[in-house]
Amino acid sequence: MQDGTKTNQQELSNGDGIDRRGMLKCMAWVGTGLVWSVAGGIATSRVFGQGAAAKAKPTFTFAQISDSHIGFARDPNKDVAATLKQTIARINALPEAPAFLLHTGDLTHLAKPEEFDTVAELLKEVKVGKVLYVPGEHDFDVADNKEYLKRYGKDTKGTGWYSFDHQGVHFIGLVNVASAKSGSGDGGLGVIGKDQLMWLEKDVAGLKDSNPVVVFAHVPLWTVFEKWGWGTTDAEQALQTLKRFGSVTVLNGHIHQVLQKVEGKVTFHTARSTAFPQSEPGKGTPGPIRDLPAAKLKAALGLSAVSYVENPSSLAIVDSTIE
Repeated sequence: MQDGTKTNQQELSNGDGIDRRGMLKCMAWVGTGLVWSVAGGIATSRVFGQGAAAKAKPTFTFAQISDSHIGFARDPNKDVAATLKQTIARINALPEAPAFLLHTGDLTHLAKPEEFDTVAELLKEVKVGKVLYVPGEHDFDVADNKEYLKRYGKDTKGTGWYSFDHQGVHFIGLVNVASAKSGSGDGGLGVIGKDQLMWLEKDVAGLKDSNPVVVFAHVPLWTVFEKWGWGTTDAEQALQTLKRFGSVTVLNGHIHQVLQKVEGKVTFHTARSTAFPQSEPGKGTPGPIRDLPAAKLKAALGLSAVSYVENPSSLAIVDSTIE
């Protein structure tokens, strides 16, 4: 492992990957990329630079960004629009254009109309089929998500949840920030809520157990650090609904760093922010790392690219920084 990554050596398998069995936490990769691969029901990960066997051409790819926080203008990043532009340039430079881009919330910092307008203008430049969103707690305004829903609420339910299918994979966008306390850092955990949980049951009822499922939401669907509100109170109920599926991948933002966990058939993956990093869980305080040297900022920001291969079933997540 590089760049100060901490892990339990017993969790490594064969020296080139991370064992899917059990519970895995590998936090805050800074300046490295991470590849997730799933084949034959077993998932492994590797850091860039480690050798990997040739992979079949993916059926499709998509990219994920998160926590752009347009409107934030303090240390360590006083120009978050510029780093979002750089992230967009990285997406546009990918060898093959992704089918779509997922933004997993906190598009804005204060849910102001002009902040949403800036995000929209910037993302017009990204070369993907379409851009899809879920809101973060910073996207909720005093009018209960009005500004976000005005722009992105078409064909969604409630506060913005929805699902869609793409080449055999079922994607589910959940909203788990409606009850979170924006920016407080005082333990306001995410909540999915009864209405959305009932919708989720109906949404997946007709799917076969073999159907791959990708869930994306803002707050992690597992308890990363409860004291900081880094978790979702009723996530277990949602995961119980998805338990029967052979492959479930959960993508989140909110904590502004790469953190992974594998539990049973579910792989959890959180993304870096395009705006600023946060401390590792339980170290220091939540919120922007304000004393981060300018030269190290870009190495702490990034995007995820995901590839899906239909046969054999394979899913790989690649984290890269914007440096």
